Amino acid sequence: MGCASIKVCTSTLGSSRNSSTAHQKRRTERGTLPGNGFVTKANELTSVFVKQCRQAGVYRDGQGLMLRVEPTGTKRWVLRITVRGMRRDVGIGSAKDVSLVEARNRAFELRRLAREGKDPVGAQRAARTAVPTFKDAAKTVHLQRIKGWSNGKHRNQWINTLRDHAFPLIGNKPVSDIFTADILAVLTPIWLSKHETAKRVRQRIRAVLEWTAVAGYRDGVNPADTVSSGLPRPPRQERHHEAVPYEEVPELVQTIRQSSSSEIIQLALEFLILTAARTGEVIGARWSEIDFDNESWTIPTARMRKGVPREHRVPLSLRCVEILHELRELRPKGVLIFPGRRGEPLSNMAMAMMMRRLGRAETVHGFRSSFRDWAAETTNFPREVCEAALAHRVESKVERAYRRSDLFEKRRRLMEQWERFVTGRMTHLS
Repeated sequence: MGCASIKVCTSTLGSSRNSSTAHQKRRTERGTLPGNGFVTKANELTSVFVKQCRQAGVYRDGQGLMLRVEPTGTKRWVLRITVRGMRRDVGIGSAKDVSLVEARNRAFELRRLAREGKDPVGAQRAARTAVPTFKDAAKTVHLQRIKGWSNGKHRNQWINTLRDHAFPLIGNKPVSDIFTADILAVLTPIWLSKHETAKRVRQRIRAVLEWTAVAGYRDGVNPADTVSSGLPRPPRQERHHEAVPYEEVPELVQTIRQSSSSEIIQLALEFLILTAARTGEVIGARWSEIDFDNESWTIPTARMRKGVPREHRVPLSLRCVEILHELRELRPKGVLIFPGRRGEPLSNMAMAMMMRRLGRAETVHGFRSSFRDWAAETTNFPREVCEAALAHRVESKVERAYRRSDLFEKRRRLMEQWERFVTGRMTHLS
């Protein structure tokens, strides 16, 4: 079911009926499009709609009750009411935990309190336990998230960035009392000098405050989303492909394996992630390029990116070899490793569309950036080894003239470590 699936019929039975139909059409369209609804009729939503809706936006049930779907897929109930002459958005809870019927019942009670001149927000807070501080909320969110992370260093990095940059300023503040100015005070000192770190801090603050909103400890707009206008513009940089944060790659790979997409596409995307190869290199891969004895994949110069002067040898990790054997069983005949339905190469959009169906906005090419960030932040491998793994062209003519080795064995150790991280078998860092 789509998120805006109400059909509107037109009529030609008279000017007055046409006018009425047009008015109803406008009102219905406003009520079903994300963020623009003004439906006054109650009970517009259905339980099936709430469960299946994935498109980000605001969907109105009527009488102030709204379902807010975030770009991350999080869904939560919000009631817009007037309390003592002031409009308030009151959080009712996560749609995962609060059903449509329960949300309507809670909304009814909150509207009753407002009519009696009472403060529904205050009543909700009084009925709950004490509002947690930002530090306590961050620790709670951290404990929930680390269940999907297998490496201790990655577990610590998430909370440590908040400890170093956010806790000193807002750690002891109740989450209900954190506003845009507080987030601005945290980010401004590092926004230009440590821009990548600052972006991660902002993302993690947003995640903590998002959880507190769903838990009912605060309502209204997440201040981490409104702080941009107060931050200085960083130096203009080259635009890169949007990438999945490397900490999220292991969990995403598990999601890929369990998805309903074609098994060929699933295996192609996992193979691409494990080898840090480009889309065209993977979908055009041939069995003749695989050396099972030496566990390597040699991509000929003709199929390499323009500017790469020679063939590229890719060391194959244990999981990569397993994938190739699975593909041999699926398609015992053929030239291509990842064939489409009719034997031709997969479309270069096949893996990208799979990412979209999984609700991810990042690009497939961005996994190369995920790999590079992981290598830089969590390993001690030299830069030239990491760059060689990506088949990046050496810029210096002098360096190109003297470099004779492709650093294959060092790259093998790097890719084996990447495979252990991605598949969740990483236990220590070299």
